[in-house]
Formats: sequence, C-alpha cells, structure tokens
Amino acid sequence: MAGLKDKRGFIDKDRLDLSERKAVEYWMKRWGVTQDQLTTAHRKAGRMIKDIATELGKKR
Repeated sequence: MAGLKDKRGFIDKDRLDLSERKAVEYWMKRWGVTQDQLTTAHRKAGRMIKDIATELGKKR
C-alpha cells in the first residue's frame, strides 16, 4: 500500500481517518489548518483527501 511513512507504518494518502492522530497532525501541518477546520471539512466532504482539500481551498 502506498502512503506516507510514519514511525508505526503508513499514513493513507487517499483517505483521512480522524482517529489516526499522526495522519491528522500531518494534514493539519501540510495545509496550515486547525483540527476543528479539518474535522469540519471531513464532515462536509467525506474522508477522501482530494475532497477535503477542495473543501478547504487547498491543493492536495
């Protein structure tokens, strides 16, 4: 499975699971958003990274 490597394994580059702390921290830092903004976008757009990026007005 292709993904972003962290110390425990891989972070899925296509889907965001809000229960995975490392993935949430990665995308917050990459897009410069708060956890609340990321959570809101996730609820509106679903779990696909491309849809969340669009909702936030960011590039994937």
